[in-house]
Parts: sequence; C-alpha cells; structure tokens
Amino acid sequence: MGRYQVVQTVDCYPVWELVEEATRSVVRICPERGGIVTGFRSKGRELLYLDRQTYEDPEANIRGGIPVLFPICGQLPDGRYEWDGESFTMPNHGVARNRPWEVAGTETEGHAAITLKLTSDAGTLESYPFDFELRFTYLLKDGGLTIRQEYGNRSEASLPVYAGFHPYFASDRKELAYASDASSVLDLNDGREKPFHGSVDLTGRKEAVFLLGTKQREIAFQPAEGYGIRMSYGGEFRYIVLWSVPDKPFVCVEPWMAKTNEMNLKEELVMIPAGETLVTELAISCGPA
Repeated sequence: MGRYQVVQTVDCYPVWELVEEATRSVVRICPERGGIVTGFRSKGRELLYLDRQTYEDPEANIRGGIPVLFPICGQLPDGRYEWDGESFTMPNHGVARNRPWEVAGTETEGHAAITLKLTSDAGTLESYPFDFELRFTYLLKDGGLTIRQEYGNRSEASLPVYAGFHPYFASDRKELAYASDASSVLDLNDGREKPFHGSVDLTGRKEAVFLLGTKQREIAFQPAEGYGIRMSYGGEFRYIVLWSVPDKPFVCVEPWMAKTNEMNLKEELVMIPAGETLVTELAISCGPA
C-alpha cells in the first residue's frame, strides 16, 4: 500500500477521503453536497468544525467544513441583482454550494488528490446567465491541503465572478490574533472602518468583519492551544472575512474576491474573458503554535 490513498466511503452521502498515513492526515470531500470539504485532519488534529444536523439535511446549507462560494460571496439585497437590464435572483454565496459536483479523477502519485467538476445547467442559468465550468482539485501532501481552482468561462461574454471559500475552523475562543499585513478592518456590525491592531474579537458580533488593505496573500492564526493554522491564497482574493456564531466552537476565516453585493455594485468584479480560464489556489497547513 502506497503512502497516499484515495478512498471512497459513505457518510449519509458518498464521501471521498484523501489519506496520507505518514502524517496521520485525512481530507474528506462530499461531491454531492456542493463539492464541500467536510473534514480535514492534519497531523492527527481535526481542524474543521461540522454541524452534523445541517450536513445530514439535504435541504439545509451546511454550517461547517469548507463550503465553496461561487459565483458570489455573501448576500444580495433581497437576493436580487441586475445584469444587462435584466433582474436575477441568487441565493446567499451563489449556486455552487448546493449543487452536486462530478468526480473527474483521482491521483495517488506523490500526493492524494481528487478533481471535481461543476458545469452550468438550466438551474444555474436561471440565477446566473453564463455558461461556466469549474474544476477544483483538492490535494493532500505533507499534511497540508491545497485547493487548485479553475474557473472556466464557456460563455460568449466575459464572466463576472467574485468567488471565495467559507472555512469553519474549530476554535475554543472568539478573540484571535491574526498574522496579517491588513491595515484596517471593516466591521459590518456598526458599518465602521477601524485600525487593525493584530487581533479581532468576534464575541457577540452577529455580522462579519473584513480585513482591509492586505498586500501579502497569507494569514496565520491560533484557534486553540498547541497549534496554528496558516493560509495562503491567490492574488484574486482581496479580502479575509472573519465571522462566527455565539456559543458555537468555530471561527470562519474566509478568502473572498470582493465584498458583498458586488453583482450590483460592479466595482471589484473579476471579469474572465470569453473562452478563458482563471486559475488560482488556496493552501491550508497546520503547525506548532
């Protein structure tokens, strides 16, 4: 048996596990529930929170794991936006996280990896009038997870995108120090921009907090005693969004390409030319505190 394995199992739905026995690391992916990572055990330590009730309910949005946000991050006012004179409705965080993805291939040479694919269909076109093909490769190596993303535009017009991820990191605290070069934060709880002094306390906050002014596309933090997490990500992700829920043992640290409501504001949209593909990555690793 090789160092790397890709194993198919069942946990309410078909689940694929990327296994690296040498580092006691496992990544669990559920294609049927939006191509979501439901678990990430790095070097023997589970890094993610998962609300089992929302996971097991096929009609619920999963709270936990690493949901995929596409083609938008966040909410739209009344769930609506206008494009080329037409009005469309779209659920929070877009159309990808509630649709089944197709397994396009697996790898076990030098790493454990699975590639998932999602293509536009009649259902997505009702909310998002563009043809697209997403190919995400989840790759486990040396205890770290890399998500290689391909956002393919199959339309005749440019594809407007502000995608992202919504990782729920297991955490025993709401106030965390963040190693980031952010210059300020935008606190949606009071609508104010404030200086960033190296930490953010989400205790009692219902709405998210944005880290602003970053030039380096990486962040590190310690969600619990004894270990730290580092994320690095492509230059398309302009913001890190921090969010949590009172009395729930998680903190979300989310790379976003733009702030919320961008389909209406049209100020920071990533426009992928017709026939082209945007390629980027997100990497998550765990190490000593």
